[in-house]
Amino acid sequence: MRRIITLLAMLLPAVAALAQTPEEQADAIIAQLTLEEKASLMMNTSAPVPRLGIKGYNWWNEALHGVARNGSATVFPQPVGMAASFDDELLYEVFTAVSDEGRAKYNAARKENENLAIYHGITYWTPNINIFRDPRWGRGMETYGEDPYLTGVMGLAVVRGLQGPDDAAVRKAHACAKHYAVHSGPESGRHRDDVDVSERDLRETYLPAFRDLVVKGNVEEVMTAYQRFRGIPCGANEYLMDTVLRGEWGFKGLITSDCWAVPDFFMKGHHEYVNDVFEAAALGVHSGIDTECGATYFTIPDAVAKGLLDEKDVDRNLRRLLAARIRLGELYGTPSEWDSLSEDIVESEEHKALSLRMAEESIVLLQNKDGILPLSKDVKIALIGPNSDDREMMWGNYNPVPKETVTLRDALEQRNPGLVSFRACGLLGAEFAPANTVFDDMDMSEENLAKVGAQYGLSARDIRRQVERFRAMRNNFLPALDMDETLAKLEGIDVVVFAGGISPKLEGEEMPVNAPGFSGGDKTDINLPAVQKEVLKALHDAGKKVILVNFSGSAIGFAEEQQTCDAILQAWYPGQMGGTAIANILYGDAVPSGKLPVTFYESTDQLPDFGNYDMKGHTYRYFTGKPVYEFGYGLSYTTFKYRKPRIRGGNIVVRVRNTGKVAADEIVQVYVHKDGDSDGPVKTLRGFRRVSIPAHRSVKVKIPVTDATFEWWDGESGRMQPGKGGFDVFVGSSSADANLTKIHYTVK
Repeated sequence: MRRIITLLAMLLPAVAALAQTPEEQADAIIAQLTLEEKASLMMNTSAPVPRLGIKGYNWWNEALHGVARNGSATVFPQPVGMAASFDDELLYEVFTAVSDEGRAKYNAARKENENLAIYHGITYWTPNINIFRDPRWGRGMETYGEDPYLTGVMGLAVVRGLQGPDDAAVRKAHACAKHYAVHSGPESGRHRDDVDVSERDLRETYLPAFRDLVVKGNVEEVMTAYQRFRGIPCGANEYLMDTVLRGEWGFKGLITSDCWAVPDFFMKGHHEYVNDVFEAAALGVHSGIDTECGATYFTIPDAVAKGLLDEKDVDRNLRRLLAARIRLGELYGTPSEWDSLSEDIVESEEHKALSLRMAEESIVLLQNKDGILPLSKDVKIALIGPNSDDREMMWGNYNPVPKETVTLRDALEQRNPGLVSFRACGLLGAEFAPANTVFDDMDMSEENLAKVGAQYGLSARDIRRQVERFRAMRNNFLPALDMDETLAKLEGIDVVVFAGGISPKLEGEEMPVNAPGFSGGDKTDINLPAVQKEVLKALHDAGKKVILVNFSGSAIGFAEEQQTCDAILQAWYPGQMGGTAIANILYGDAVPSGKLPVTFYESTDQLPDFGNYDMKGHTYRYFTGKPVYEFGYGLSYTTFKYRKPRIRGGNIVVRVRNTGKVAADEIVQVYVHKDGDSDGPVKTLRGFRRVSIPAHRSVKVKIPVTDATFEWWDGESGRMQPGKGGFDVFVGSSSADANLTKIHYTVK
């Protein structure tokens, strides 16, 4: 009997290959599987079936801005920073490099063990294309900003870079559009919250990027969100899953749950939508979740036995899953053009140069009084601040751990031997240090970590990682601030570069954080921490020229800093080459060109309630107040003059002149508004073009006009439709009216 089983295992790949399509091959496999084996294949830890030659595979892998959690890899800037580049072509190059490194790691892992462990596969749960609607949301730094159009364009670049050509014989990797749908905080309530928005907000703001990635990008996977939508968990929501995703958009790929989202269906204190684990498993399968991140699907055989689930529904989902593995060439190790990728490309000089270029393009110059930047080579500078030499901060979250990281201190010391550099203050000051002594004494046994994790809906492994990070972070806080001593150290210094901001140790996904201005991974206050404000004011009052380099994954309220600082650079979490990128900007070796992908408000007083998902008052599209810095804003070391735009030959055409002395890139932006629509967005981005313009030269910029340019909400159909009638078209350098020229256009 053993010889027969072995023979079948050897023959199955050849037999399956006789079928014409991956789906037919999948059917041939399913016909030979037991129900228990089917269930074992439908979880992220997909078990091997040795008797059929099926290898073990783990679907869970991360590549948010580099291949994460699997040794060293190139770390690119955090996605919100890459969004500031408005450079989808460069982003495509970035994620082509990421998928190259991922395939190389996969190739090496397969040689060591045919059954792949977590983080060794080629199915990446990225990009996060949720809308960053509120700056308090901790996970917003994982997104491409607050605008649906920009998010869709950048998301498509990620998908195409990760997955490779659609016509390749073997798919290079999977991308995954997440989290579907209407998710953007608060982190503390995501396992129990019920979100309801108007159909207009749903279709106009929250769904367009998902639709783009499905319809235009052929994204292979979609991940469901944790929360409920209109009373029903997103992963079980027939309207989202069947009517829209599978129905209207024709999605044929895989749906995966977020991790432990299916148990949320029944767990006490979570959604409690069904009664027990068996009903949750049945509901997940019925709803079309093909891969569960978790272990609830172990109960599929019991759910079938109890009459809660029909095996044909299991087969339907498993067919999609197996066909996807066949297209990846992963199930039986099908040879592919990606097999030659080896680990010598991981964190290569070429990829680090790409990370540097993206970091330079992501940096946004927010303020530059009297042209203090770029710095002259002989100016005497000092570098102080809590983020001046923090490597881990620069990596962001969901990050690789690179072999090399260049901090701002590293980069400035290279240029300035003997640089005066010290921290001066911690991120939040002394008041935060005692608040986390609980982590110093925490019982780190697996049993206790699992208990603590259950309170947050996290695994023991995740809690261990958070505790270890907080213990390391304690070194980032100083016991006291002596400003007199600080100023004494700065005697004779012309310019002080202050590396401030916050950290991914404070903002991020569902974190056990309770500190002034932060709660559970979200922010409660968007202003710079008080101790940093104190230092900046004291420096200003002492007559120092101050350049603030702000590190954060979200908008900061800089109203006071506009007065106390001479220049402000928004550096985000810039990746492993971020220090070099910032130094290049400071000294003019690179010209700043980034534009804000989010609105920088004055304070939370300008914002609606954090838990309110209605778009009114949120983002530049519906905000009617005066921000500190608007969406699309960013200065350069030159200036640009726009001629009046025209619409001709299917294009918006505008001539832009570089009126300064240095060549630079400009990001030309196009916004539209429909006549008479007082309930709609004030204006909404519908096109942009990044152009390089030599000094004292002008270029003609063409941005295509399509049906999508004037797509608008249609109340009668309850859908977004190609618009008709009059539209205001705005062309310029940011979303602010003062930086735009308006023309009127009628769509017939």
